[in-house]
Amino acid sequence: MKDETKLVVAGRDPEANFGIVNVPVYHASTVLFPTVESREAAHAARAGGERLVSYGRLGTPTTWSLEDAVAQLEGGYRSQVYPSGMAACAGAILAFVKAGDHVLMTDSVYGPVRGFCDKFLKRFGVTVTYYDPLIGAGIKELIRPETRVVYVEAPGSLTFEMQDIPAIAEAAHGKGAKVIMDNTWASPLFFKPFEHGVDVSVQAGTKYIVGHSDVMIGLVTTTEECWGEFVRDANMLGQTAGPDDVYLAQRGIRTLAVRLKQHMENALHIAEWLKGRPEVHSVLHPGLPDDPGHALWKRDFLGASGLFSFRLKSVPKKAIAAFLDDLELFGMGSSWGGYESLILPSDPSHYRTATKWDDANPLIRIHVGLEAVTDLTDDLAAGFARMTAANR
Repeated sequence: MKDETKLVVAGRDPEANFGIVNVPVYHASTVLFPTVESREAAHAARAGGERLVSYGRLGTPTTWSLEDAVAQLEGGYRSQVYPSGMAACAGAILAFVKAGDHVLMTDSVYGPVRGFCDKFLKRFGVTVTYYDPLIGAGIKELIRPETRVVYVEAPGSLTFEMQDIPAIAEAAHGKGAKVIMDNTWASPLFFKPFEHGVDVSVQAGTKYIVGHSDVMIGLVTTTEECWGEFVRDANMLGQTAGPDDVYLAQRGIRTLAVRLKQHMENALHIAEWLKGRPEVHSVLHPGLPDDPGHALWKRDFLGASGLFSFRLKSVPKKAIAAFLDDLELFGMGSSWGGYESLILPSDPSHYRTATKWDDANPLIRIHVGLEAVTDLTDDLAAGFARMTAANR
Protein backbone atom coordinates (compact mmCIF):
# COMPACT_ATOMS: atom_id res chain seq x y z
CA MET A 1 0.00 0.00 0.00
CA LYS A 2 1.40 3.39 -1.00
CA ASP A 3 1.85 6.12 1.60
CA GLU A 4 -0.84 8.30 0.04
CA THR A 5 -3.32 5.47 0.59
CA LYS A 6 -2.08 4.75 4.11
CA LEU A 7 -2.71 8.37 5.02
CA VAL A 8 -6.34 7.97 4.05
CA VAL A 9 -7.14 4.56 5.52
CA ALA A 10 -4.75 3.90 8.43
CA GLY A 11 -6.31 4.02 11.87
CA ARG A 12 -9.91 4.17 10.57
CA ASP A 13 -12.57 1.51 11.06
CA PRO A 14 -15.96 2.75 9.83
CA GLU A 15 -17.57 -0.66 10.29
CA ALA A 16 -16.89 -0.48 14.03
CA ASN A 17 -18.39 3.03 14.20
CA PHE A 18 -21.80 2.74 12.52
CA GLY A 19 -20.25 3.49 9.12
CA ILE A 20 -18.92 6.87 10.24
CA VAL A 21 -15.84 7.82 8.20
CA ASN A 22 -13.89 9.47 11.01
CA VAL A 23 -13.27 7.90 14.40
CA PRO A 24 -15.55 9.54 17.00
CA VAL A 25 -14.08 11.83 19.64
CA TYR A 26 -14.23 10.09 23.01
CA HIS A 27 -14.17 12.53 25.91
CA ALA A 28 -13.30 10.12 28.67
CA SER A 29 -11.82 9.93 32.12
CA THR A 30 -13.83 7.36 34.09
CA VAL A 31 -14.59 4.02 32.46
CA LEU A 32 -17.19 1.79 34.14
CA PHE A 33 -17.05 -2.00 34.50
CA PRO A 34 -20.17 -4.08 35.15
CA THR A 35 -18.45 -6.56 37.48
CA VAL A 36 -15.37 -7.07 39.60
CA GLU A 37 -14.39 -9.93 37.30
CA SER A 38 -14.59 -7.80 34.14
CA ARG A 39 -12.50 -5.06 35.75
CA GLU A 40 -9.83 -7.52 36.85
CA ALA A 41 -9.79 -9.12 33.41
CA ALA A 42 -9.37 -5.73 31.75
CA HIS A 43 -6.44 -4.79 33.97
CA ALA A 44 -4.80 -8.16 33.41
CA ALA A 45 -5.19 -7.78 29.65
CA ARG A 46 -3.66 -4.29 29.77
CA ALA A 47 -0.73 -5.61 31.79
CA GLY A 48 -0.18 -8.14 29.01
CA GLY A 49 0.03 -5.40 26.39
CA GLU A 50 -3.53 -5.56 25.03
CA ARG A 51 -5.43 -2.41 24.17
CA LEU A 52 -8.51 -2.02 26.31
CA VAL A 53 -10.35 1.09 27.37
CA SER A 54 -9.87 1.17 31.14
CA TYR A 55 -9.16 4.83 31.96
CA GLY A 56 -9.13 7.91 29.75
CA ARG A 57 -5.45 8.71 30.26
CA LEU A 58 -4.46 5.24 29.08
CA GLY A 59 -6.05 5.58 25.67
CA THR A 60 -9.34 5.49 23.79
CA PRO A 61 -10.24 4.68 20.18
CA THR A 62 -9.64 8.37 19.43
CA THR A 63 -5.99 8.31 20.48
CA TRP A 64 -5.39 4.83 19.09
CA SER A 65 -6.59 5.90 15.66
CA LEU A 66 -3.94 8.60 15.36
CA GLU A 67 -1.25 6.44 16.94
CA ASP A 68 -1.97 3.57 14.55
CA ALA A 69 -1.89 5.84 11.51
CA VAL A 70 1.47 7.35 12.48
CA ALA A 71 3.04 4.00 13.39
CA GLN A 72 1.93 2.43 10.12
CA LEU A 73 3.14 5.35 8.03
CA GLU A 74 6.47 5.62 9.84
CA GLY A 75 7.09 1.86 9.81
CA GLY A 76 7.32 1.40 13.58
CA TYR A 77 5.62 -0.95 16.00
CA ARG A 78 3.43 1.38 18.08
CA SER A 79 3.06 5.10 18.74
CA GLN A 80 2.17 7.19 21.78
CA VAL A 81 0.62 10.67 21.78
CA TYR A 82 2.02 13.51 23.90
CA PRO A 83 0.66 16.98 24.65
CA SER A 84 3.46 18.65 22.65
CA GLY A 85 6.50 17.88 20.55
CA MET A 86 8.81 18.94 23.36
CA ALA A 87 7.03 16.57 25.75
CA ALA A 88 7.58 13.78 23.23
CA CYS A 89 11.31 14.57 22.92
CA ALA A 90 11.76 14.62 26.70
CA GLY A 91 9.65 11.50 27.23
CA ALA A 92 11.58 9.53 24.62
CA ILE A 93 14.92 10.30 26.26
CA LEU A 94 13.70 9.72 29.83
CA ALA A 95 12.43 6.25 28.97
CA PHE A 96 15.95 4.99 28.25
CA VAL A 97 18.22 6.72 30.79
CA LYS A 98 18.84 6.65 34.53
CA ALA A 99 21.34 8.26 36.92
CA GLY A 100 24.90 7.56 35.79
CA ASP A 101 24.00 7.11 32.13
CA HIS A 102 25.38 9.08 29.20
CA VAL A 103 23.66 10.64 26.18
CA LEU A 104 25.27 11.72 22.91
CA MET A 105 23.36 14.69 21.50
CA THR A 106 23.78 16.33 18.09
CA ASP A 107 25.05 19.89 18.39
CA SER A 108 22.38 21.05 15.92
CA VAL A 109 19.49 19.84 18.09
CA TYR A 110 16.28 21.80 18.66
CA GLY A 111 17.10 24.45 21.28
CA PRO A 112 14.59 23.42 24.01
CA VAL A 113 15.92 19.84 23.91
CA ARG A 114 19.37 21.24 24.63
CA GLY A 115 17.90 23.08 27.59
CA PHE A 116 16.26 19.87 28.82
CA CYS A 117 19.62 18.09 28.63
CA ASP A 118 21.64 20.84 30.29
CA LYS A 119 19.23 21.55 33.11
CA PHE A 120 16.80 18.69 33.70
CA LEU A 121 18.92 15.64 32.91
CA LYS A 122 21.90 17.11 34.74
CA ARG A 123 19.85 17.33 37.94
CA PHE A 124 19.26 13.59 37.82
CA GLY A 125 22.83 12.52 37.17
CA VAL A 126 22.62 11.93 33.42
CA THR A 127 25.57 13.37 31.50
CA VAL A 128 25.31 14.71 27.96
CA THR A 129 28.03 15.15 25.34
CA TYR A 130 27.30 17.21 22.23
CA TYR A 131 28.81 16.05 18.96
CA ASP A 132 29.37 17.45 15.49
CA PRO A 133 26.28 16.57 13.41
CA LEU A 134 28.57 15.70 10.49
CA ILE A 135 30.48 13.06 12.49
CA GLY A 136 28.89 10.03 10.81
CA ALA A 137 30.50 6.70 11.69
CA GLY A 138 33.12 8.57 13.70
CA ILE A 139 30.64 8.77 16.55
CA LYS A 140 31.83 5.35 17.68
CA GLU A 141 34.85 7.10 19.22
CA LEU A 142 32.54 9.06 21.54
CA ILE A 143 30.41 6.15 22.73
CA ARG A 144 31.19 5.16 26.30
CA PRO A 145 30.24 1.99 28.20
CA GLU A 146 27.52 4.02 29.95
CA THR A 147 26.15 5.62 26.74
CA ARG A 148 22.50 4.66 26.46
CA VAL A 149 21.16 7.08 23.83
CA VAL A 150 22.49 8.64 20.64
CA TYR A 151 20.13 11.44 19.61
CA VAL A 152 19.97 12.61 16.00
CA GLU A 153 18.01 15.25 14.12
CA ALA A 154 18.17 15.51 10.35
CA PRO A 155 18.38 18.04 9.00
CA GLY A 156 19.66 20.03 11.97
CA SER A 157 17.50 22.64 13.64
CA LEU A 158 18.12 26.14 12.23
CA THR A 159 21.28 25.17 10.32
CA PHE A 160 20.06 22.13 8.34
CA GLU A 161 23.10 19.87 8.40
CA MET A 162 22.36 16.38 7.16
CA GLN A 163 23.38 13.43 9.33
CA ASP A 164 24.42 9.99 8.15
CA ILE A 165 21.74 8.18 10.13
CA PRO A 166 22.57 4.60 9.03
CA ALA A 167 26.26 5.02 9.88
CA ILE A 168 25.47 6.54 13.28
CA ALA A 169 22.92 3.81 14.01
CA GLU A 170 25.35 1.04 13.13
CA ALA A 171 27.98 2.49 15.45
CA ALA A 172 25.47 3.02 18.27
CA HIS A 173 24.01 -0.47 18.03
CA GLY A 174 27.48 -1.96 18.01
CA LYS A 175 27.98 -0.46 21.47
CA GLY A 176 24.48 -1.25 22.80
CA ALA A 177 23.04 2.29 22.57
CA LYS A 178 19.60 3.26 21.29
CA VAL A 179 19.13 5.81 18.50
CA ILE A 180 16.41 8.42 19.02
CA MET A 181 15.61 10.67 16.07
CA ASP A 182 13.60 13.87 15.73
CA ASN A 183 11.79 13.25 12.45
CA THR A 184 9.60 16.36 12.46
CA TRP A 185 11.15 18.09 9.43
CA ALA A 186 10.60 15.28 6.93
CA SER A 187 7.54 13.77 8.62
CA PRO A 188 6.84 10.03 8.18
CA LEU A 189 6.09 10.73 4.55
CA PHE A 190 9.59 11.80 3.50
CA PHE A 191 11.83 9.82 5.86
CA LYS A 192 11.40 6.24 7.09
CA PRO A 193 13.44 6.17 10.30
CA PHE A 194 13.13 2.46 11.07
CA GLU A 195 14.45 1.51 7.65
CA HIS A 196 17.62 3.46 8.51
CA GLY A 197 18.39 1.97 11.91
CA VAL A 198 16.47 4.32 14.24
CA ASP A 199 14.99 2.76 17.40
CA VAL A 200 12.71 5.60 18.51
CA SER A 201 11.24 8.34 16.32
CA VAL A 202 9.94 11.60 17.76
CA GLN A 203 7.73 14.13 16.03
CA ALA A 204 6.16 17.44 16.87
CA GLY A 205 2.81 16.60 15.33
CA THR A 206 2.07 20.29 15.92
CA LYS A 207 3.89 20.92 12.66
CA TYR A 208 3.04 18.98 9.48
CA ILE A 209 0.74 16.30 10.84
CA VAL A 210 -1.70 18.90 12.16
CA GLY A 211 -0.81 21.35 9.41
CA HIS A 212 -3.12 24.20 10.46
CA SER A 213 -1.28 25.96 13.31
CA ASP A 214 -4.02 25.28 15.85
CA VAL A 215 -2.95 22.26 17.92
CA MET A 216 -0.07 21.27 20.20
CA ILE A 217 0.67 17.53 19.99
CA GLY A 218 3.65 15.18 19.93
CA LEU A 219 4.18 11.56 18.98
CA VAL A 220 6.76 8.91 19.78
CA THR A 221 7.02 5.75 17.70
CA THR A 222 9.30 2.83 18.57
CA THR A 223 10.41 -0.58 17.42
CA GLU A 224 8.75 -3.60 19.02
CA GLU A 225 11.91 -4.24 21.03
CA CYS A 226 11.79 -0.77 22.61
CA TRP A 227 8.05 -0.47 23.09
CA GLY A 228 7.62 -2.14 26.47
CA GLU A 229 10.34 -0.14 28.17
CA PHE A 230 9.19 3.09 26.58
CA VAL A 231 5.43 2.89 27.18
CA ARG A 232 5.89 1.89 30.82
CA ASP A 233 7.58 5.19 31.56
CA ALA A 234 5.22 7.19 29.33
CA ASN A 235 2.26 5.91 31.33
CA MET A 236 3.96 6.55 34.66
CA LEU A 237 4.60 10.16 33.66
CA GLY A 238 0.92 10.57 32.77
CA GLN A 239 1.57 11.66 29.22
CA THR A 240 -1.36 11.91 26.84
CA ALA A 241 -3.15 14.50 24.70
CA GLY A 242 -6.66 15.91 24.76
CA PRO A 243 -9.22 14.16 22.52
CA ASP A 244 -10.11 17.27 20.53
CA ASP A 245 -6.46 17.94 19.74
CA VAL A 246 -6.03 14.30 18.74
CA TYR A 247 -9.05 14.57 16.47
CA LEU A 248 -7.65 17.66 14.74
CA ALA A 249 -4.33 15.83 14.23
CA GLN A 250 -6.26 12.90 12.72
CA ARG A 251 -7.97 15.29 10.35
CA GLY A 252 -4.70 16.94 9.43
CA ILE A 253 -2.77 13.77 8.68
CA ARG A 254 -5.27 12.71 5.99
CA THR A 255 -4.11 15.54 3.72
CA LEU A 256 -0.39 15.36 4.59
CA ALA A 257 0.65 14.03 1.17
CA VAL A 258 -0.87 16.83 -0.89
CA ARG A 259 0.17 19.54 1.57
CA LEU A 260 3.75 18.41 1.98
CA LYS A 261 4.23 18.02 -1.76
CA GLN A 262 3.17 21.65 -2.23
CA HIS A 263 5.31 22.86 0.68
CA MET A 264 8.31 21.15 -0.92
CA GLU A 265 7.64 22.57 -4.38
CA ASN A 266 7.11 26.09 -3.06
CA ALA A 267 10.15 25.97 -0.75
CA LEU A 268 12.53 24.74 -3.45
CA HIS A 269 11.30 27.50 -5.74
CA ILE A 270 11.89 30.14 -3.04
CA ALA A 271 15.29 28.64 -2.15
CA GLU A 272 16.47 28.86 -5.77
CA TRP A 273 15.13 32.39 -6.02
CA LEU A 274 16.99 33.42 -2.86
CA LYS A 275 20.25 32.03 -4.26
CA GLY A 276 20.03 34.60 -7.02
CA ARG A 277 19.46 37.58 -4.73
CA PRO A 278 22.43 39.94 -4.24
CA GLU A 279 21.50 40.40 -0.56
CA VAL A 280 21.84 36.68 0.21
CA HIS A 281 25.13 35.11 1.27
CA SER A 282 23.99 31.45 1.12
CA VAL A 283 20.95 29.18 1.31
CA LEU A 284 20.84 26.20 3.67
CA HIS A 285 18.51 23.63 2.11
CA PRO A 286 19.57 19.97 1.67
CA GLY A 287 17.29 19.64 -1.34
CA LEU A 288 19.48 22.00 -3.36
CA PRO A 289 22.09 20.19 -5.52
CA ASP A 290 24.96 22.36 -4.26
CA ASP A 291 24.11 21.95 -0.57
CA PRO A 292 26.82 20.05 1.40
CA GLY A 293 24.22 17.57 2.66
CA HIS A 294 22.48 16.99 -0.66
CA ALA A 295 24.00 13.57 -1.36
CA LEU A 296 22.85 12.20 2.02
CA TRP A 297 19.42 13.77 1.57
CA LYS A 298 19.05 12.27 -1.89
CA ARG A 299 20.19 8.83 -0.66
CA ASP A 300 17.97 8.56 2.40
CA PHE A 301 15.05 10.98 2.07
CA LEU A 302 11.98 10.85 -0.14
CA GLY A 303 11.37 14.58 -0.22
CA ALA A 304 11.82 17.87 1.58
CA SER A 305 9.49 20.02 3.62
CA GLY A 306 8.90 23.76 3.57
CA LEU A 307 11.44 24.72 6.24
CA PHE A 308 14.98 25.94 5.55
CA SER A 309 17.32 28.83 6.32
CA PHE A 310 19.32 31.42 4.43
CA ARG A 311 22.13 33.76 5.43
CA LEU A 312 22.19 37.43 4.58
CA LYS A 313 25.32 39.28 3.63
CA SER A 314 26.48 41.23 6.67
CA VAL A 315 24.03 44.03 7.50
CA PRO A 316 23.20 45.87 10.73
CA LYS A 317 20.27 44.86 12.92
CA LYS A 318 18.18 47.86 11.84
CA ALA A 319 18.39 46.70 8.21
CA ILE A 320 17.25 43.18 9.15
CA ALA A 321 14.33 44.72 11.04
CA ALA A 322 13.41 46.79 7.99
CA PHE A 323 13.40 43.61 5.91
CA LEU A 324 11.23 41.59 8.30
CA ASP A 325 8.94 44.04 10.04
CA ASP A 326 6.64 44.94 7.16
CA LEU A 327 6.41 41.65 5.31
CA GLU A 328 2.76 41.05 4.42
CA LEU A 329 2.64 37.31 3.78
CA PHE A 330 5.45 36.04 6.01
CA GLY A 331 4.47 36.13 9.68
CA MET A 332 7.13 36.25 12.37
CA GLY A 333 6.48 33.24 14.59
CA SER A 334 8.39 30.45 16.28
CA SER A 335 6.47 27.46 14.95
CA TRP A 336 6.14 26.09 11.41
CA GLY A 337 4.40 23.36 9.43
CA GLY A 338 1.11 25.18 8.97
CA TYR A 339 -0.40 26.38 5.72
CA GLU A 340 0.97 29.90 6.24
CA SER A 341 4.46 31.22 5.52
CA LEU A 342 6.69 32.26 8.43
CA ILE A 343 10.08 33.91 8.83
CA LEU A 344 12.32 34.34 11.85
CA PRO A 345 15.78 35.81 12.58
CA SER A 346 17.99 33.28 14.35
CA ASP A 347 21.42 33.07 15.94
CA PRO A 348 22.71 29.48 16.30
CA SER A 349 25.95 30.63 17.91
CA HIS A 350 24.15 30.66 21.28
CA TYR A 351 23.31 26.96 20.93
CA ARG A 352 26.64 25.45 19.88
CA THR A 353 29.28 23.83 22.06
CA ALA A 354 30.81 21.01 19.99
CA THR A 355 30.99 23.09 16.83
CA LYS A 356 31.42 26.80 16.18
CA TRP A 357 28.88 28.80 14.21
CA ASP A 358 30.16 31.87 12.38
CA ASP A 359 27.57 34.57 13.02
CA ALA A 360 29.05 37.20 10.71
CA ASN A 361 26.26 36.59 8.19
CA PRO A 362 22.82 36.84 9.85
CA LEU A 363 20.70 33.69 9.68
CA ILE A 364 17.03 33.79 8.71
CA ARG A 365 14.82 30.74 9.09
CA ILE A 366 11.91 30.53 6.69
CA HIS A 367 8.88 28.29 6.41
CA VAL A 368 7.26 28.41 2.98
CA GLY A 369 3.51 27.90 3.12
CA LEU A 370 0.89 27.18 0.52
CA GLU A 371 0.52 30.66 -0.94
CA ALA A 372 1.33 31.38 -4.60
CA VAL A 373 5.12 31.55 -4.89
CA THR A 374 5.01 34.69 -7.03
CA ASP A 375 3.19 36.51 -4.25
CA LEU A 376 5.78 35.24 -1.76
CA THR A 377 8.75 36.35 -3.87
CA ASP A 378 7.13 39.76 -4.38
CA ASP A 379 6.78 40.10 -0.61
CA LEU A 380 10.41 39.13 -0.02
CA ALA A 381 11.64 41.41 -2.80
CA ALA A 382 9.88 44.36 -1.19
CA GLY A 383 11.53 43.42 2.10
CA PHE A 384 14.96 43.32 0.50
CA ALA A 385 14.33 46.79 -0.97
CA ARG A 386 13.52 48.12 2.51
CA MET A 387 16.64 46.43 3.91
CA THR A 388 18.88 48.03 1.26
CA ALA A 389 17.36 51.45 1.90
CA ALA A 390 17.87 51.12 5.67
CA ASN A 391 21.50 50.13 5.14
CA ARG A 392 22.46 53.23 3.20
